[in-house]
Amino acid sequence: MNTWTLDPAHSQIEFAVRHMMVTTVHGQFRNFTMTVDFDEAHPERSTVEAHLDASSIDTGIEARDTHLRSADFLDAAVFPELVFKSTGIEHSGDGYKIAGDLTMHGEMLPVTLETELGGIVADMQGGRRAGFSASAKISRKSWGLTWNGALEAGGVLVGDDIKITMDVALVQAAPSAVAAGAGVA
Repeated sequence: MNTWTLDPAHSQIEFAVRHMMVTTVHGQFRNFTMTVDFDEAHPERSTVEAHLDASSIDTGIEARDTHLRSADFLDAAVFPELVFKSTGIEHSGDGYKIAGDLTMHGEMLPVTLETELGGIVADMQGGRRAGFSASAKISRKSWGLTWNGALEAGGVLVGDDIKITMDVALVQAAPSAVAAGAGVA
């Protein structure tokens, strides 16, 4: 098994949630780390751990982002990190299901990521790169994110379901760089 690290310049973690019952707001977390112990021969033996900086949430509207960081939602001052740790991986169709625990807003609950391996290629530094896409749908209320507003015409301001999508690039250092203790550029 080999440890692969995140290439943040080529990775994104995004989310989408319904707004006022008729539109969808999209956003992302700008700062996150991920480590994957990846067993290419037996992917089900692999592990994934991701840490997202709650204060890095970005929807493109500063007032909304400030509200999302507040105690009404993520409460980033009290819960500065969202953490996902895998608990199991199984082959599913053309991809994999990565089961794990997501800790958000002080609550740890199980989540399953539907995951596809985009491929593995050699990089220009003599190491290797792998690309993965993953998605899940969660209920924000399960993690205690219950703030909402009633709409005059009926319904609510913020939907419950959050769609999460990830596109991540991982880097495995070249054997000589690992032996020498050097990092990957």
